[in-house]
Amino acid sequence: MDKIIDAHIHLDQYTDKEISSMIAHLDDIQCTHLIAVSTHLASSQKTLMLANTYPQVRPAFGFHPEQALPTDSQLGDLFTWMAANKDAMIAIGEIGLPYYLRNETSSDIPFPQEGYIELLDQFLQKAKVWNKPVILHAVYEDAAIVCDLLEKHSIENAHFHWFKGDPVTIEQMIENGYHISVTPDVVYEREIQDLVKLYPLDRMMVETDGPWRFESEFAHQMTHPRMIHNSISAIAALKNMPLSEVYDSLYTNTCRVFMDS
Repeated sequence: MDKIIDAHIHLDQYTDKEISSMIAHLDDIQCTHLIAVSTHLASSQKTLMLANTYPQVRPAFGFHPEQALPTDSQLGDLFTWMAANKDAMIAIGEIGLPYYLRNETSSDIPFPQEGYIELLDQFLQKAKVWNKPVILHAVYEDAAIVCDLLEKHSIENAHFHWFKGDPVTIEQMIENGYHISVTPDVVYEREIQDLVKLYPLDRMMVETDGPWRFESEFAHQMTHPRMIHNSISAIAALKNMPLSEVYDSLYTNTCRVFMDS
């Protein structure tokens, strides 16, 4: 079994018992690291605590966009805390734009999209100053906006997690050298399979986005990094490449983005 890294997991959203069990068995599945993302200040604080407890955990701090905008005070507290802990932070994330929240909101209520764009812009400014990779929640038409913001700030080390988008934006992302990561739904989801066929392997990683649950053969299972092995087998088949070569490339890519930056 070859080495893997979970490039995107919400470790703080698991129970303490689930976390300790997961960490205890990482060696059994050859998982060397978990890139643990955060959703707000309290989440970031717990993620840092987990990283200080478990050496396999590499923490990212940020504000997930699929929630109400923070107040100025909340944002100020988050930025102050991140600045104080930036040396422990492997990346800024999860940040991005609220595609699902926006589409679930009543059309009778004006959605503050510009506020979310401004919030993301502020995080990207921090990433530039602190020289940190960014972990992005940006799908479909939102991805084009995010690409423009990345170009505006000359940020190259960008990771679009569980990405879905149109061919034009995909081409822009490939040209700019941005990374994507693939979840276990690559085993059964045609949209993700088509993306894997198209996107260069040397700009690809694998993730679980746990504790998000998956379907098909993963139904009724707690999302776990071991599922990544299924994902890699599917990627190798879709790319028509040797399995060992795919393992090596995905692991190397993730190290380049998060460990070598």
